[in-house]
Amino acid sequence: MLDAGAEGYTTEDGRKIGGVLMEMKNITLRFGGVEAIKDISFDIREGEIRAIIGPNGAGKSSMLNVISGFYVPQQGEVWFRGEKRPQMKPYQVAAQGIARTFQNIALFEGMSVLDNIMTGRLTHMDAGIAAQALWWGKAQREEVANRAKVERVIDFLEIQHIRKTPVARLPYGLKKRVELARALAAEPMLLLLDEPMAGMNVEEKEDMSRFILDVNDEFGTTIALIEHDMGVVMDLSDRVVVMDYGKKIGDGTPDEVRSNQDVIDAYLGVAHD
Repeated sequence: MLDAGAEGYTTEDGRKIGGVLMEMKNITLRFGGVEAIKDISFDIREGEIRAIIGPNGAGKSSMLNVISGFYVPQQGEVWFRGEKRPQMKPYQVAAQGIARTFQNIALFEGMSVLDNIMTGRLTHMDAGIAAQALWWGKAQREEVANRAKVERVIDFLEIQHIRKTPVARLPYGLKKRVELARALAAEPMLLLLDEPMAGMNVEEKEDMSRFILDVNDEFGTTIALIEHDMGVVMDLSDRVVVMDYGKKIGDGTPDEVRSNQDVIDAYLGVAHD
């Protein structure tokens, strides 16, 4: 079992992973009488790619919704940057430096790619409504600075050719990339990706995998992702936490998880004698 230690750990390829950025402590989430998450604890370390996997209905998206503030657990604590996080609205969590993409694409279909990505800068805009309406003073300076940040993301994700295209006209794979761009525009410390490759073909998955690795490497962004493609998970992730029926059944490096009999049973649907 990987010993991360208080100060982090070193990956097999020599990358330095830092201390704990976020910690989920004994999280339990109920919907009526149904426990979607049952007393789960794990951490996410600075600079790592942390995967959350499990069969359908395991509670993965519910856990991501707890992290992003959409759901409030009945029990347990969420710690971020060494402090216990109080109950927060999603926009307050976003202001802390946590951005996400969604399992089902959530873009403004009638707006251009550029305008969609600009919405990711909302947490960095302080000018009042009047100044924004007149595009004057602080509002003008903010707009110019935010536009420069967005243009960098557009170049990074190689979507210059569609920057003025309405999102509704884009194929599925490019919509997924635009959603990633919007999240990156927020300059998050922690990026949450909910099935970023769902519905993609092989070429699109290869492109998205490359961009995720580049985001982690070039921006130093910590990433937590849910993904069903096990080949992708094992190739991208530094550590993997495995859920099944709301419980944690595995946690460790990809190799450790791959050889965990409880994990094998959960995916194969068989009992181990």
